[in-house]
Amino acid sequence: MKVLVVGSGGREYAIGRALKNDPAVTELFFAPGNGGTLELGENVDIGDYTELARFAKERGIDLTVVGPEQPLVEGIVDIFRKEGLTIFGPTQKAALLEGSKIYMKNFLKKYNIPTARYIETSVMEEAAAFIDELTPPIVVKADGLCAGKGVIIAQSHEEAKEAAARMLSGEAFGPAGERVIVEEYLDGYELSIFAISDGENYKILPAAQDHKRLLDGDQGPNTGGMGAYAPTPLIDEALYKKIEERIIAPTIKGMAAEGTPFEGVLFAGLMIVDGEPYVLEFNVRFGDPECEVLMPLLKTPASELFYKAATKNLDALDIQFHNKYAVGVVMASENYPYGKSKPSEIIVDEIVHKDLAEHAHICYAGVSLIEGKLYATGGRVLVCVGLGDTIKEARDYAYMLTGQVHFAGKKFRRDIAYQALRDDENR
Repeated sequence: MKVLVVGSGGREYAIGRALKNDPAVTELFFAPGNGGTLELGENVDIGDYTELARFAKERGIDLTVVGPEQPLVEGIVDIFRKEGLTIFGPTQKAALLEGSKIYMKNFLKKYNIPTARYIETSVMEEAAAFIDELTPPIVVKADGLCAGKGVIIAQSHEEAKEAAARMLSGEAFGPAGERVIVEEYLDGYELSIFAISDGENYKILPAAQDHKRLLDGDQGPNTGGMGAYAPTPLIDEALYKKIEERIIAPTIKGMAAEGTPFEGVLFAGLMIVDGEPYVLEFNVRFGDPECEVLMPLLKTPASELFYKAATKNLDALDIQFHNKYAVGVVMASENYPYGKSKPSEIIVDEIVHKDLAEHAHICYAGVSLIEGKLYATGGRVLVCVGLGDTIKEARDYAYMLTGQVHFAGKKFRRDIAYQALRDDENR
């Protein structure tokens, strides 16, 4: 099987790594990929989706897997399917679940899926009036895609109004903020739930937890994610059942009823409040860095999972996972997330520790190959992933690996998975 992976980050590297280790995959391509994906397959520098579909036909690509949200929202799946190509991901209309936060919130309301109380508006006076009804903190969201930065958690009424005004004026996020959502703040803990769907059937993956804040103890600004682990012990069978019955099943059924069956990865960002799940947001692709810890746990061949989902045959799949834990620690560049950093050569020490070599690996993200050497050129540079029989063991391997990686200005959190380990260090 020839497979094309669309995207250039650590998520796409992790997907590619899983496919590289799949005996059914004979050739692997990335569009555009990064400096690290070159060790897994061939990078293809084609940005136009119609041209990329033509490339896929010419090279006999059997399956295309789309990593990021932007191509999905822009309709890459529709273009490939029109050419008779098999592609894993939602259509442009189904991708509105992520492409428009207003569409998502109204969908949740229509199908009685639990979420925070909200209004959506383009009128500042309406936003201000609702803000005055809420008790801080208050959440203000831009409607469109903002690369993970379109959500403001305001600590006062004044801050919330200022955030809404900056969005509605176009100052903050341009056209993406022309309509906003103002919603109540839910106080609990976050979970990431991923379901693979073929439009009718679905398979739920082990729950993961992401660490969004830059600094230890969940301090500092929000980022794209500084680390993740899976599966998390912060969920039990009773909570899984609530999530499936109240959120995943009605979403898949509701999207089909809307005439836009959801095919691909449904990523539910949840807040658990007193044991009850609420939807914070939907994404229509794997999270990053959650994908980096989920892929090595997948026992079922990755190509089989993606292909059966893309060909409406998911009910025939008995999906299996390794009885392990995975912890991923993001290593970021010096100025992340505030601005760009100077390119810096990445040096990875030879790993002589046999257990470390067997239980840890790197997923490359913001890296480029320059004159045969790998350089850190992005914000989130790479993810050190550790696997173990316990979360502590997986975490220890991940952090051992961070000590083997060097580049100027590197920074990373030192408390990934702390919530899972806080009460039971040996869990």
